Amino acid sequence: MIRVTIGGLHLGLTAALWGITLGTFAFAEESRPRVVSLGGSVTETVVALGAADLLVGRDSTSNYPESILALPDVGYIRALSPEGVLSLTPDLILSEEGAGPVEAVSVLQSGGIPFVTMLGTFSAQGVLDKITAVAAALNLEAEGEALVAKTAEGFAKAEARAKSVTDPQSVLFVISLQGGRVMAGGSGSSADGIIALAGGVNAVTGFEGYKQITDEAVIAAAPDVILMMDRGGELAISDEDVLSTPALAATPAAKAGRIIRMDGMLLLGFGPRTPESALALNAALYGG
Repeated sequence: MIRVTIGGLHLGLTAALWGITLGTFAFAEESRPRVVSLGGSVTETVVALGAADLLVGRDSTSNYPESILALPDVGYIRALSPEGVLSLTPDLILSEEGAGPVEAVSVLQSGGIPFVTMLGTFSAQGVLDKITAVAAALNLEAEGEALVAKTAEGFAKAEARAKSVTDPQSVLFVISLQGGRVMAGGSGSSADGIIALAGGVNAVTGFEGYKQITDEAVIAAAPDVILMMDRGGELAISDEDVLSTPALAATPAAKAGRIIRMDGMLLLGFGPRTPESALALNAALYGG
């Protein structure tokens, strides 16, 4: 499912109908629309479709491939300035779900520029639907079909690897340690999705999305593995940070030194590289 907003008019469309219905608003095939992309997975998809030259701006979560960093940065997807986006005079805005704040998005949606929001799940099918939707928005259906086929092949390999697992590992994804409290990924989160694709089991599923959990909940989860993003600076969580947090230190994962870090966008982005991410996480969990 995707959502198109033009001048305040909202249209919810399934991916299957997208190419037909968008024709009312589509750019001529020979045109080269100026595109601002909000969300790393959407930006990666545009590039993977061979349309990087259409991009005139990106949000700060769009950091792959490295060449994208040369584009103007309009800010974090959930803290946008409409003036910054509009200053790039885009013909089309492509966005992941969750752009904000609401007031900024309302300004962009009411400006007469097509604002296309990609709705989906953190699953293999969700990625394939997103590719189809982005390709349709850019009049690149043939390229979209090719990328869907390639990505689906990668997912098939990851699924086969996950199904071969005989002893699924329990994984606790830790996104941050705020004041010594663990913020973890629960059911329906991108972390939950990638853990499943890799053949693991989320250690905490009693809540949706990301939230702080109690020390008792961490200890009760008893994860075999602690999974985190590989980040630097103030956001980095070192092994020492993990071991100095009593609840985490008490887990089987910490005692065994089973701490895995991966690039955040690769791990959680749910774009064309997600099959690669699932295979890499599977290898980290189970070897091979």
